[in-house]
Amino acid sequence: MNPTRKRRLTIVLLVIVAAVIAVGLTVFALQQNMNYLFTPSQVQTGEASSYKTFRLGGMVKANSIQRSSDSLKVTFTVVDASGSMPVEYTGILPDLFRDNQSVIATGHMDNARFIATEVLAKHDETYMPKELKDAMAKAHEGKAINETAGQDKPQ
Repeated sequence: MNPTRKRRLTIVLLVIVAAVIAVGLTVFALQQNMNYLFTPSQVQTGEASSYKTFRLGGMVKANSIQRSSDSLKVTFTVVDASGSMPVEYTGILPDLFRDNQSVIATGHMDNARFIATEVLAKHDETYMPKELKDAMAKAHEGKAINETAGQDKPQ
């Protein structure tokens, strides 16, 4: 083989190897940053057990909010049609956070309770994220969910 061709082949192979490594590192980094959304019943059945960090979505159970008197620690229960999950959060909650409201909490499991690092409350009475709507529909086993719940109101 000609030395010029040998050099070109080496350069092409190095570029291909570098591209494969770059793609591999990118995929690995993206997998580490993905947040999956689960309902309390899905968490209880073990579907979220393989994820270190995930999102928990559902409704805040009525009269379940308990605030610590000496810190920003708040505990509450998130429910769906067939499950409930105790949640612990330390920080300032959104203004729209209250009983019987949709909420999405990002965090991790600690034994049987969910430790939240971020809590999001819905922004109006008809909005529900598509992921939460789909997860709750699956959890409700085909029961009808209001189709307008996944769409924003016209401005």
